[in-house]
Amino acid sequence: MASHLVFNEQLNKQLSKQVGQLLLETKQIMATAESCTGGGVATSITDMAGSSAWFDRAFVTYSNEAKMEMLGVKQETLEQYGAVSEPIVVEMVNGALSHSKATLAVSISGIAGPGGATEGKPVGTVCFAWASNCDWRKVETIYFEGDRESVRSQAISHALQSVIDYLSKKLK
Repeated sequence: MASHLVFNEQLNKQLSKQVGQLLLETKQIMATAESCTGGGVATSITDMAGSSAWFDRAFVTYSNEAKMEMLGVKQETLEQYGAVSEPIVVEMVNGALSHSKATLAVSISGIAGPGGATEGKPVGTVCFAWASNCDWRKVETIYFEGDRESVRSQAISHALQSVIDYLSKKLK
């Protein structure tokens, strides 16, 4: 398992480097709103030298209160859908954009384990939302396998890869 995590660390470093290059080329600035990844996307991004040119801020909103206070997530949405849901990550990503200077943001909420699973939401359930201030909206739920570290690392990779995919299309 340790070699798998080293691989994911190296992969996330490569993906972060690509994200930075593409953000610079497209003149975009990024923010993150993270729950289950605990700021892992932001850490991966800010590990890159010069990231202050294209990364504005990160919101690590692990509790429901933090999601409401920092990002404007509605209590009604939390009560109706739960913290790990597509409606919540949509509100999180919108909050990240409106509470920052970012032109592009990603939000993540999930169940990394080992506990926390509920009916219909097993360990490894991670919801994502991406948005730009002009034309991009993407929301999806992925089911990752593995332990807590593995789920979190895979979620970070997926978040970064989706940003790369979007920005690469913008350059074509």
